Amino acid sequence: MDVNDDLKVSTDPAEVGMDGSRLARIDQRLTRYVDDGQIPGYLVTVARHGKLVHVGTGGSRDVENGRPVELDTRWRIYSMTKAVTSVAAMMLYEEGAFQLTDPIARWLPEFAETRVYVAGSDQKPVTEPLMEPIRVWHLLTHMSGLTYGFHRATVPDAIYRNNGHEWGTPPGADSAEVCRQWASMPLLFQPGSEWNYGVSTDVLGRLVEVVSGQPLDEFFADRIFAPLGMTDTSFGLRPDDDPDSLARLYAAVPGQPGGAPTGFVPLDAMGEAAHSKPAFLSGGGGLVSTAGDYLRFVEMLRRGGSYDGGRLLGPRTLGHMLLNHLPGGRDLESSGRPLFAETPLRGVGFGLGFSMVIDPVRYGVVANLGDYSWGGAASTAFYVDPLEDLTVTFYTQLLPSSTLPIRNYLRQLVNQSIVV
Repeated sequence: MDVNDDLKVSTDPAEVGMDGSRLARIDQRLTRYVDDGQIPGYLVTVARHGKLVHVGTGGSRDVENGRPVELDTRWRIYSMTKAVTSVAAMMLYEEGAFQLTDPIARWLPEFAETRVYVAGSDQKPVTEPLMEPIRVWHLLTHMSGLTYGFHRATVPDAIYRNNGHEWGTPPGADSAEVCRQWASMPLLFQPGSEWNYGVSTDVLGRLVEVVSGQPLDEFFADRIFAPLGMTDTSFGLRPDDDPDSLARLYAAVPGQPGGAPTGFVPLDAMGEAAHSKPAFLSGGGGLVSTAGDYLRFVEMLRRGGSYDGGRLLGPRTLGHMLLNHLPGGRDLESSGRPLFAETPLRGVGFGLGFSMVIDPVRYGVVANLGDYSWGGAASTAFYVDPLEDLTVTFYTQLLPSSTLPIRNYLRQLVNQSIVV
């Protein structure tokens, strides 16, 4: 890929069938978000056929201290970590470490006796035994019955919050302890029966640790980051990292002066967690990264599992991950509950770690069948369009990601710039 370390564009968009003046519309729209006080700043990349054709930046990584977004800014990528963890698990699958249909209790015995919520309150829940064990593929597809406390929609969500699991986990608890706690709380439904966005990928990260015999950060560093040349991605900042390189985290607030529908305020209490390595290595949301680093990971996906000689997966394995694994080929809206997720639900399926467009018309955005993606809670996002041979990444630090329709704008603005 023609991209140097500082993400300077080296390819004329016309060489890969894109219109430079139309690509400029991406920054024009994103800059409006900055000027209207709706996001603090942004960084966006667009590459086609492995050629970087557009890098846009605007606004601040730290508004209060006047620090602009720079090409080497570090971002909390939150749930974009899930794609890395899913790849890690499938690397072990390729080694014959497990079958996708294996019960996870074979390695995580605490989940053998997990029960399923059926009625009652968070103080007196009525539960039933598992009819179907949680299997590896249930974790990869979010069909395990595990949930998130921050959904605030169901009794199991409340039970998570009561036990210290909302936007974080109990202080000092490592991945083994966190999984033991989740296993003691009731599932939202019987595994395999529905889709629900939750801590499934965090449990998958613990499975990677147990199967590989390595802590998750070491597995990532040795088996994924080193082969791909990702030198600036880690669980929280490392001791020698510049803390000022990490963008400040902000929370959206509605109804700001001047008529803007949303604004933002610093969320420092939550943001500070990323300034050092945490006790819990969250496979579902713990990484910080740079745009240049994560572009290498996304390009590895586009290329069928390898980048610059570092092959992580075989193309057939990756192809299987990108199929819609929801029962009956349904979309997320018809397979799950109307809860928060890092993607629209209509016309979108889910595979082994990624969502994908299965019905562009129902999706409601100009997009191609089979383009796949995921994002993070602070409004970061990526997508890969195999038909157009395209990758797009986006970074800001605004919670929650449902505040603004940035991901939809990215697709429509990138697609309108493709002219050949």
